[in-house]
Amino acid sequence: MKKVAIIDEEKTCFLCKNCLKEWIPAILAHKKNYKVKKGEIIFKEGDPVKGIFFVNNGIVKVHKRWGADKELILRFASEGMVFGHRALGGDGVYSISATAIQAGIVSYVDMEFFETTLKVNTDFAYKLLMFLAYDLRVSERKTRNVAHMPVKGRVAEALIMLKDQFGLTDDGYINIELSRQDLASFSGATYETVFRVINELISENLLVLSGKRISIANFEKLSKLTEDAA
Repeated sequence: MKKVAIIDEEKTCFLCKNCLKEWIPAILAHKKNYKVKKGEIIFKEGDPVKGIFFVNNGIVKVHKRWGADKELILRFASEGMVFGHRALGGDGVYSISATAIQAGIVSYVDMEFFETTLKVNTDFAYKLLMFLAYDLRVSERKTRNVAHMPVKGRVAEALIMLKDQFGLTDDGYINIELSRQDLASFSGATYETVFRVINELISENLLVLSGKRISIANFEKLSKLTEDAA
């Protein structure tokens, strides 16, 4: 990762926007900003924990090993989101990996300063607690789905989650371009199975594809797949 400076940092900094104004000089003194390229690994599962990361722009996938040669994508961190936070109070190593799937800039603060920030800024600590609770619910749901939900329902739910997080382009496509392998990893399925399911959903007029872009043609019926499978 290449260290960079950010113009108008106070306006874009996740910590600056959520902490006391008096704490901003301390944040700017401790925070480091890095430019990441598409496909660049930010940290790997098992790496020693050194700090917490935030996305300024770009998209980062948070994933972990799943079997011998597969991965499960737990979530995508986009602008303004934190990642690496599961290391808080842990055993000193990251339990997940983080990889940029879209070029951008991520910010980093060391763990000691981050913990001090939590103690000084009660509003920020509360917001982080609410995010941790949400993150846990999403992880528990994904684990349950992998165990009990058919692949078709998991693919449908994954696409709905992507639409909810990233929104739609002007021409109605989900505003993120994922490789089929990443979509498979996010759905908790193999590439071959997801490829087959996507073709089925297209033939059923639930999806429309244009290259890597995906449009939900019938949201109600696609959502019904997740209800039937739940």
